[in-house]
Amino acid sequence: MTTHAGTSVPTPESNRVPTPETVHRPAPWVRTRLRASPLAAVLMAALAFVTVFLAAAFPRVADRGADTALRDFVSQKGLVPTSLQTTSKTRDYDNAAELDRVQQQVTEKVGQQLTLSRPGLAHGTRALGDRGMGNPGYARISDVNAPMLSLLYLHDLASRATLTDGTWPTPGTVGGQLPIVISKQAAQTIHIKLGDVIDNGVEGSGAQRNTVVVGLYRINDPQDPFWEDLGCPARACLNAAPGHEHWMTSGFVNGDSLAAMARWGSNAENFWRLPVDPASLRADRLDGTRNAISSFLTGPGATELIGATGRADLHSVSGLAEILTRADERYQAALPLSTIGPAGVAGVATVVLCLAAALTTDRRAGEIRLLRARGGSRTGVLLRLIGEGAATVLPAAALATALAVVLLPTPRWGQSVLAALAAALLALLAFPARAALLWSRRKTVGGRRRLVGELAVLAVTAAAVAEVRRRGVGTGGGLDPLLVAAPLLLAVTGGLLLARIEPVAVGWLARLAGRGRGLIGFLGLARAARDSSGRRKPSVLPLLALLIAVTTTGFGATVLDTVDHVRTRAARIATGGDIGVSLPDYASLPESFATAAAALPGVRASTGAWVEPKARFVGADQDYTDAYLVVVDPAAYAEIARTVGVGEFDPAKLAASGGRDTPVPALFSRDLARRLAAGPAEVRTPNGNGLRTTVAGIISATPALPDPGKPFVVVAAGPAWERLPDVKRINKWFAVGDVDPEQVRSTLRDNGGGRPSGIAKLIAEDAAAAGKATHGLPVGYTVHSSREAAAALADDPLQHAAGRLFWYAAAAGAGFALLAVLLTLFRAAPERTAVLARLRTMGLRPRQGLALIMTEALPRTLAAALGGGLTALAAVTLLGGAFDISTLVGARVGDVITPTLVPVLLPTAGLALLVALAVAAETLIAGRRQIATELRAGEQA
Repeated sequence: MTTHAGTSVPTPESNRVPTPETVHRPAPWVRTRLRASPLAAVLMAALAFVTVFLAAAFPRVADRGADTALRDFVSQKGLVPTSLQTTSKTRDYDNAAELDRVQQQVTEKVGQQLTLSRPGLAHGTRALGDRGMGNPGYARISDVNAPMLSLLYLHDLASRATLTDGTWPTPGTVGGQLPIVISKQAAQTIHIKLGDVIDNGVEGSGAQRNTVVVGLYRINDPQDPFWEDLGCPARACLNAAPGHEHWMTSGFVNGDSLAAMARWGSNAENFWRLPVDPASLRADRLDGTRNAISSFLTGPGATELIGATGRADLHSVSGLAEILTRADERYQAALPLSTIGPAGVAGVATVVLCLAAALTTDRRAGEIRLLRARGGSRTGVLLRLIGEGAATVLPAAALATALAVVLLPTPRWGQSVLAALAAALLALLAFPARAALLWSRRKTVGGRRRLVGELAVLAVTAAAVAEVRRRGVGTGGGLDPLLVAAPLLLAVTGGLLLARIEPVAVGWLARLAGRGRGLIGFLGLARAARDSSGRRKPSVLPLLALLIAVTTTGFGATVLDTVDHVRTRAARIATGGDIGVSLPDYASLPESFATAAAALPGVRASTGAWVEPKARFVGADQDYTDAYLVVVDPAAYAEIARTVGVGEFDPAKLAASGGRDTPVPALFSRDLARRLAAGPAEVRTPNGNGLRTTVAGIISATPALPDPGKPFVVVAAGPAWERLPDVKRINKWFAVGDVDPEQVRSTLRDNGGGRPSGIAKLIAEDAAAAGKATHGLPVGYTVHSSREAAAALADDPLQHAAGRLFWYAAAAGAGFALLAVLLTLFRAAPERTAVLARLRTMGLRPRQGLALIMTEALPRTLAAALGGGLTALAAVTLLGGAFDISTLVGARVGDVITPTLVPVLLPTAGLALLVALAVAAETLIAGRRQIATELRAGEQA
């Protein structure tokens, strides 16, 4: 084809070469979708943030609680039991420098595996024999027993004590006498003076064993745990052993006088104390810590210490390994309750994420089908949906994980990150997985498939419950996942069963309401029997979320309530009532105290008692058994036994009749039951008097002796006093009622706690000097309160951590359950708004509209609350016996968890009320605006 010059032929559009300016680039999918539904993207990010944060936070909260409980438990045991105590025989060439060298070697070796508490480090030498101080004029409690002196060398004594008189001891001996320093307070008590040459007896060779006091000092902090197991360095201590009462104190020598000190004590021992820092202990490293301690005691570590120090007789002991074992047992026992709450939250959160995915899929079903109809592959569509979710979920998940790590610092992060990753993946993949079901092949047996799935869940639940009941709590293997999963499986099974029953029941109620004249009840119940799309069977997920939350919360609340009641009962049993008074062997209570104490406010029943621990039970075969004799007022004591629940009896059985030769009715412990069949028995007091008895009953325990170490006999006070005048005394007092222990102490001070004298006075002064609290009472006079005992049992960080974690989980579970209800309401809002708008045009008043919505929403909430409560009671009945609550109680008990209505009812009613308020708020706030918009715009097509 030819053309004329100067003319041009237009190029067809199809033949043009595309340029970057003319190429049409489709908008990115993720950006377009996020701009199209910004609110949905923000809500999904918020849901993912909260879920991932909780998933990352709960393991860290549990770790922090476990570490705190472990450190507190170890700290309470004191410095000495938690230290590595290393000893070696003192040699002739030992001196302060040699001990310092060994201390450096031992500290370096042990410090490589264990973190040591530097302020508690101590080393020195102690003489293995104490010597009397026979100087005339020194204080003696009796004419026979002279005060005793123990000698030590302590490294760096001058930094912990202040010299008040004289000088610090010098090396060697002075004129054959060993220079020492002693406490100025001890010197004043024993009447030791500066410069005294103390007569410490003679050695085996006949040489005189003397020490000379060259200085007096004052301990800077007598209450410092550093001084534990270092003799009596701060004062003169009282040894009150009957028949051997004497004063004793400690003296200190120079570090270069160790050989002389060894001769003085016939032998001496070097010691190095290495306390492990409780703040360094971690619950996840208990095995490693125990192995390290065992190694230094009898393993390779001990060999290394011997090689490094060059002392073949170096020996180490420690009670820390046993303490850590006990701490681990307590942690494992409390772990099920600590895990049940978070497991319930995980179940509810999973349901909520699945519900959000289902609602999102329903909203975007047309869009997804259109993509498939226009040639989109399944993989391509799914990848687009995953990319869309990743843009919102992953940043929120990363931020939530980082926030949990920052707000809840703990050395362990593995479990937290894994839990956060699992939650993030679930939030990311729930919607694409649900969307994939849209184009899956439909099966005509869908109802049968659901039934098979439900039966499978039921079978797994039954097997789990049966296995837990058969073997109880797993021991020695850490957390028992079956025990933790069983309540959750019961909740899921209960939810599936309730999902079958609830639509039928609501439909039946709707038919009943339809026979009446009102419209609201019938219409609300009829709509409640269907979901938002009008299907006959509503979605199971909202109901399941509510029921899991109610069940796990009710179950855990029952456990905690049982623990509180058992703890109170254990404290009552240990006290012998609600309040009790006990005295030392040498004392007795006047009748004025019993009268005044019985009149105190809150006392419901009280009795004084005489408990004789040295009585003897003599059977018909004339063979005797050591036993306790308990003399009480029968009526008051029977009321106390009934209230406490220990050794209950009929007081009429202890009523005696006849003369003084008639046997006295008595209650016997089960230990003596077989001895009673041989014939009449007798109880004899230490004075040799006898009391003939007859059997009034057999009991296993009694309030005065709730856990006796030997058999006992309980008799009425009246007949016993007539026949045994020597037991007409009171050394114990018991009462039940709401009694203030401070009032009892005040009454005891005014009526029974007079000023002690003699040895009792010395014991009281010694206790005061040691810093022991006596509430102004003589030593040995003790007021026991079940209220204070229960508070002491409950003052345990492990119990607090388990309870705190559970209630955190309960709050989170309630929040997710409420969110499930709100998601359902929001999804049904357009269709419900259209119905209400139509009804409004036909005369429906706003108040009636609210009533209609509440009638539609509350049946499911009430059904879930009722079903969850019943499921929680069933879970307690089936699984309660598998839980060991002794650790949570704080004492060894044999009680099991039993169903209780109130702990289940309170969280159930609270969650139901919360959901009802949320429904009402959603209707009042959003419903009116939506209805007004609907009325202005007309009905939606």
